[in-house]
Amino acid sequence: MTTISTPDLSDAAPEVSVIELPLKNFGQITQFGGQAVTIACHEDNSLLKQCVEEPGHGRVIVVDGGGSRHRALLGDMLAAKAAANGWAGVVINGVIRDVDEVGRIALGVQALGSHPVKSEKRGVGQREIDLHMGGVVIAPGDYVYADNNGVIVSKRPLL
Repeated sequence: MTTISTPDLSDAAPEVSVIELPLKNFGQITQFGGQAVTIACHEDNSLLKQCVEEPGHGRVIVVDGGGSRHRALLGDMLAAKAAANGWAGVVINGVIRDVDEVGRIALGVQALGSHPVKSEKRGVGQREIDLHMGGVVIAPGDYVYADNNGVIVSKRPLL
Protein backbone atom coordinates (compact mmCIF):
# COMPACT_ATOMS: atom_id res chain seq x y z
CA MET A 1 0.00 0.00 0.00
CA THR A 2 1.25 3.47 -0.86
CA THR A 3 1.86 5.80 2.06
CA ILE A 4 -0.08 9.03 1.67
CA SER A 5 1.11 12.15 3.43
CA THR A 6 -0.97 15.22 2.60
CA PRO A 7 1.78 17.54 3.93
CA ASP A 8 4.34 15.92 1.60
CA LEU A 9 1.93 15.97 -1.33
CA SER A 10 1.08 19.63 -0.76
CA ASP A 11 4.79 20.49 -0.53
CA ALA A 12 5.43 18.76 -3.85
CA ALA A 13 2.33 20.25 -5.52
CA PRO A 14 1.59 23.69 -4.06
CA GLU A 15 -1.39 24.08 -6.41
CA VAL A 16 -3.48 21.62 -4.36
CA SER A 17 -6.55 22.84 -2.51
CA VAL A 18 -7.31 21.93 1.08
CA ILE A 19 -10.85 21.15 2.18
CA GLU A 20 -11.18 23.43 5.17
CA LEU A 21 -13.66 21.47 7.23
CA PRO A 22 -13.07 19.81 10.62
CA LEU A 23 -13.07 16.32 9.11
CA LYS A 24 -11.73 13.38 11.07
CA ASN A 25 -10.90 9.78 10.27
CA PHE A 26 -13.37 7.07 11.20
CA GLY A 27 -12.38 4.16 8.92
CA GLN A 28 -9.75 1.51 9.51
CA ILE A 29 -7.75 2.96 6.59
CA THR A 30 -6.42 6.36 7.70
CA GLN A 31 -4.52 7.26 4.52
CA PHE A 32 -6.35 7.02 1.21
CA GLY A 33 -6.70 8.66 -2.14
CA GLY A 34 -8.13 8.32 -5.60
CA GLN A 35 -10.29 9.94 -8.24
CA ALA A 36 -13.43 11.62 -6.97
CA VAL A 37 -16.98 10.54 -7.59
CA THR A 38 -19.18 13.36 -6.32
CA ILE A 39 -22.59 13.31 -4.66
CA ALA A 40 -24.66 16.18 -3.24
CA CYS A 41 -27.45 15.19 -0.88
CA HIS A 42 -29.10 16.48 2.28
CA GLU A 43 -29.99 13.94 4.97
CA ASP A 44 -30.77 11.36 2.25
CA ASN A 45 -28.16 8.73 1.36
CA SER A 46 -30.05 7.07 -1.51
CA LEU A 47 -27.43 8.09 -4.10
CA LEU A 48 -24.57 7.03 -1.82
CA LYS A 49 -26.22 3.62 -1.37
CA GLN A 50 -26.44 3.23 -5.17
CA CYS A 51 -22.84 4.35 -5.60
CA VAL A 52 -21.26 1.88 -3.13
CA GLU A 53 -23.00 -0.96 -5.00
CA GLU A 54 -20.84 -0.18 -8.06
CA PRO A 55 -17.20 -1.22 -8.59
CA GLY A 56 -15.02 1.41 -6.91
CA HIS A 57 -11.74 0.84 -8.77
CA GLY A 58 -9.87 2.63 -5.96
CA ARG A 59 -11.88 5.84 -6.27
CA VAL A 60 -13.08 8.12 -3.48
CA ILE A 61 -16.71 9.09 -2.99
CA VAL A 62 -17.03 12.74 -1.95
CA VAL A 63 -20.41 13.56 -0.42
CA ASP A 64 -21.60 17.07 0.29
CA GLY A 65 -24.33 16.65 2.86
CA GLY A 66 -24.43 20.38 3.48
CA GLY A 67 -22.72 19.90 6.84
CA SER A 68 -25.91 18.50 8.38
CA ARG A 69 -25.43 16.80 11.73
CA HIS A 70 -29.05 15.61 11.99
CA ARG A 71 -28.93 12.36 9.99
CA ALA A 72 -26.03 10.00 9.31
CA LEU A 73 -25.20 9.51 5.63
CA LEU A 74 -23.00 6.42 6.12
CA GLY A 75 -23.18 3.46 8.46
CA ASP A 76 -21.52 0.09 8.80
CA MET A 77 -23.55 -1.63 6.06
CA LEU A 78 -22.75 0.94 3.36
CA ALA A 79 -19.12 1.15 4.51
CA ALA A 80 -18.77 -2.64 4.28
CA LYS A 81 -20.33 -2.64 0.79
CA ALA A 82 -17.97 0.15 -0.34
CA ALA A 83 -14.93 -1.74 0.94
CA ALA A 84 -16.08 -5.00 -0.66
CA ASN A 85 -16.56 -3.25 -3.99
CA GLY A 86 -13.11 -1.67 -4.08
CA TRP A 87 -13.72 1.95 -3.08
CA ALA A 88 -10.68 3.59 -1.46
CA GLY A 89 -12.71 5.87 0.78
CA VAL A 90 -15.55 8.23 1.46
CA VAL A 91 -15.26 11.90 2.44
CA ILE A 92 -18.47 13.33 3.89
CA ASN A 93 -19.46 16.90 4.70
CA GLY A 94 -21.90 15.46 7.20
CA VAL A 95 -22.01 12.71 9.81
CA ILE A 96 -21.84 8.92 10.00
CA ARG A 97 -23.08 6.30 12.46
CA ASP A 98 -21.98 2.84 13.64
CA VAL A 99 -18.61 4.39 14.43
CA ASP A 100 -17.09 1.35 16.16
CA GLU A 101 -18.06 -0.99 13.33
CA VAL A 102 -16.91 1.46 10.62
CA GLY A 103 -13.55 1.64 12.40
CA ARG A 104 -13.08 -2.09 11.78
CA ILE A 105 -13.83 -1.89 8.04
CA ALA A 106 -10.92 -1.64 5.55
CA LEU A 107 -12.11 1.65 4.11
CA GLY A 108 -11.05 5.26 4.45
CA VAL A 109 -13.83 7.36 5.96
CA GLN A 110 -13.64 11.04 6.83
CA ALA A 111 -16.64 12.95 8.17
CA LEU A 112 -17.55 15.83 10.48
CA GLY A 113 -18.67 13.55 13.29
CA SER A 114 -21.26 10.99 14.26
CA HIS A 115 -25.00 10.83 14.92
CA PRO A 116 -27.08 7.74 15.67
CA VAL A 117 -30.08 8.54 13.43
CA LYS A 118 -30.12 7.04 9.93
CA SER A 119 -30.73 9.08 6.82
CA GLU A 120 -33.96 9.39 4.95
CA LYS A 121 -34.51 7.48 1.69
CA ARG A 122 -36.34 9.78 -0.72
CA GLY A 123 -34.05 9.40 -3.73
CA VAL A 124 -33.10 13.08 -3.51
CA GLY A 125 -29.72 14.46 -4.53
CA GLN A 126 -27.33 14.88 -7.45
CA ARG A 127 -24.37 12.88 -8.65
CA GLU A 128 -21.30 13.73 -10.75
CA ILE A 129 -21.58 17.47 -10.22
CA ASP A 130 -19.06 20.04 -9.02
CA LEU A 131 -19.20 20.32 -5.23
CA HIS A 132 -18.40 23.51 -3.32
CA MET A 133 -17.18 22.15 -0.01
CA GLY A 134 -14.93 23.65 2.62
CA GLY A 135 -13.75 26.46 0.35
CA VAL A 136 -12.85 24.09 -2.48
CA VAL A 137 -14.52 23.09 -5.73
CA ILE A 138 -14.32 19.33 -6.20
CA ALA A 139 -15.15 18.16 -9.71
CA PRO A 140 -15.86 14.58 -10.73
CA GLY A 141 -12.53 13.02 -11.66
CA ASP A 142 -10.40 15.30 -9.48
CA TYR A 143 -7.91 13.52 -7.22
CA VAL A 144 -8.62 13.46 -3.49
CA TYR A 145 -6.05 12.47 -0.86
CA ALA A 146 -6.75 12.15 2.86
CA ASP A 147 -4.90 11.38 6.06
CA ASN A 148 -4.95 12.56 9.68
CA ASN A 149 -3.65 15.98 8.56
CA GLY A 150 -6.60 16.75 6.31
CA VAL A 151 -8.03 16.28 2.83
CA ILE A 152 -6.51 17.80 -0.30
CA VAL A 153 -7.79 18.03 -3.87
CA SER A 154 -5.77 18.11 -7.08
CA LYS A 155 -6.67 18.30 -10.76
CA ARG A 156 -3.91 15.79 -11.49
CA PRO A 157 -2.69 12.56 -9.84
CA LEU A 158 -0.01 13.18 -7.23
CA LEU A 159 1.11 9.57 -6.64
